[in-house]
Amino acid sequence: MSDPKQKLTSTEIADAGLTDWQEADGTLRAEFRTKKFATGLDLVNRIGNSAEEANHHPDLTLTYPSVSVTLSSHDVGGITSRDLDLARIISDHAAALGVEAASEK
Repeated sequence: MSDPKQKLTSTEIADAGLTDWQEADGTLRAEFRTKKFATGLDLVNRIGNSAEEANHHPDLTLTYPSVSVTLSSHDVGGITSRDLDLARIISDHAAALGVEAASEK
C-alpha cells in the first residue's frame, strides 16, 4: 500500500473496506463480541503475537464478554497503512474464532 509513515485520509481508510472497524478521532476502533472470557483471552493472545511480529501495538481491553481494540500510529498522529494491515489480521483472528464485531453503524 502506501508509505507506512504516511497518515491516511478518511477516503483512503474507507476504501480499505474494513467492515469490522470504525474511524474515530484519528484511530480505528473495533469491538469483538467474544461471548466467553476464554475466547476473548485467546483473541487477545493472537492479537498480541501479531502485534509483536508487526512491531505495531494496539490498545486492547479485555472484558466479559468482549475485546475492544484501538489502532493508531502514534508517531504520525493518525492512521497509517500499518493500522490497516493489523486491522485486517485482527479481523481474520476474530473470524477464525467465530467472533463477530459489534456493529456501531
